[in-house]
Amino acid sequence: MTKGVLVLEDSSRFEGVSFGAARNSIGEVVFNTAMNGYPEGLSDPSFMGQILLETYPMIGNYGMPKETRDANQISEEYESDRIWVQGLICADYSTHYSHWDASSSLADKLIENGTPALSGIDTRALTKHLREKGSMKGTILIEGVTEEPVDELFETRNLVACASINEPIIYGSGATRIAMIDCGVKNNMLRQLIRPEVTLIRLPWDYDLSSVEYDALFISNGPGDPTKCGKTISMIRDCYNDSKPIMGICMGNQLMALAAGANIYKLKYGHRSHNQPVMECDTKRCFITSQNHSFAVDNSTIPSDWQCSYINLNDHTNEGLQHKTKPFFSVQFHPEACGGPTDTLFLFDQFIHTAVNR
Repeated sequence: MTKGVLVLEDSSRFEGVSFGAARNSIGEVVFNTAMNGYPEGLSDPSFMGQILLETYPMIGNYGMPKETRDANQISEEYESDRIWVQGLICADYSTHYSHWDASSSLADKLIENGTPALSGIDTRALTKHLREKGSMKGTILIEGVTEEPVDELFETRNLVACASINEPIIYGSGATRIAMIDCGVKNNMLRQLIRPEVTLIRLPWDYDLSSVEYDALFISNGPGDPTKCGKTISMIRDCYNDSKPIMGICMGNQLMALAAGANIYKLKYGHRSHNQPVMECDTKRCFITSQNHSFAVDNSTIPSDWQCSYINLNDHTNEGLQHKTKPFFSVQFHPEACGGPTDTLFLFDQFIHTAVNR
C-alpha cells in the first residue's frame, strides 16, 4: 500500500496509508465529531479549502450511495454535485463496504474526484493537538507524488465566489418569490425551500438584487472568510432599508451581522459536529444542532436594533440574530442538517409563512 503523511504548519507529522487520489494537497485541517454522514459532509461546499479529519473510527463501511435526482434535478443523496474537501483523514478505512444503496466504494469516489485521503492516522492524537493549538494549515504528501499542492485556503481566495453558481436558476412557479443568495448552498436547503407556494430564485453570490423581483430573501451557507464578500454585504445592507423577510444560515448569519455593523472573529478550531447544544435566548429552549463553521459573530458588537437570538451552550458563542422590529433573522447552525438532528427544521416553515403572509 502507498504511504502518505499529513504535515502540519507547526511541523507535526502524522503518517498513514493512502486510499484516495494520488495527489498532494494543502488545506486548513479541521475535525468533525459527527458519527454519520460522510457522503453528505464530503459534498458540503462549506468544507472547500479544508482537509477534513473524521473522528469517528470507521469510515467507508457503507460505501457511497448511487445518485438519483428529483424533479428539479437536485441530487437526493449528496449536498452538491462534487466532493469539496481538499483531503480526508481517518483512523480506519473499511476496504469492504456493505449497503443496499451503495454504488461504489468511498475510495473510488475520492479517486474519481481527485481527492487524496489517508487512513491509519491516530485521529485522537491529531484532534487533541488541534484542540490545543487550533486549526492550522496542513499538507497531505503521497509517496511518489512530486507535484506541488494547490493552495485553496480562505486566507488567499474568496471561496464563496468559487462555490457559488454562475447564472441564476429558478425552481417552481409559486406565487411567493424567494431570492436566494447562493454562497455555496447545500442541496437540503434547496429541498426545504422548494414548495408549491414558492418560486425560488437561486442567484450567484454577487448578483444585483435590484434587478430581481422578490418577496423574501434567503442567504445560504458557504465556505471561507465572509469579509471577502464585500458585494454581498453591501447588497444585504441595502435590503435592510426594506421590510421584506430575510433569513440567513451559517455564512448567511455572518454576512447579515457584517451588513448590520457587527464584527466577526475566527474560532480557535471551529464548530463541526451533529450534537452542538444551542439555547433560544427568549424562551430558554434548548435544541441539538448540526454545525460547520470557522467564524462567529462577536455578540458585544451587535447593534442596538438587533439582538442575539441563540447562544451555544458549550462556549456561549453567537448562534443567531434577530432584528427587533423587522422580519430579519439568521442562525449559525444548520436547521436542514442531513445527516444530523432536525430539531430546528421549523425555522424554514416560519420563514416561508412570513414570506407568504407578509
